[in-house]
Amino acid sequence: MVIVILEIKANPGTGSELATNLNKSFPETRAFDGNIDIIALQNQEDPDTIVLYERWETRENYEKYLAWRTETGMIANLMEAIQGEPSIRYFDVTEA
Repeated sequence: MVIVILEIKANPGTGSELATNLNKSFPETRAFDGNIDIIALQNQEDPDTIVLYERWETRENYEKYLAWRTETGMIANLMEAIQGEPSIRYFDVTEA
């Protein structure tokens, strides 16, 4: 299993709207091959900062998903709604 942390900064004052729109896309994400779960987190100190916490069977599953979202135009729409580049980080679960 891989944990994907995607962090984005919404355009000023639009964090709640962006979080709502992202949540509307989650049923399709959860149905995508290899997705285990996805949730959106909104920063209490800065509501325009949103983190997506995603669990995937493999990184390859996530990369296929990301390619699909790019093909459908969702990523282009997302880029218009945020400031700067999104941060995507991949984590392994440890046994510690």
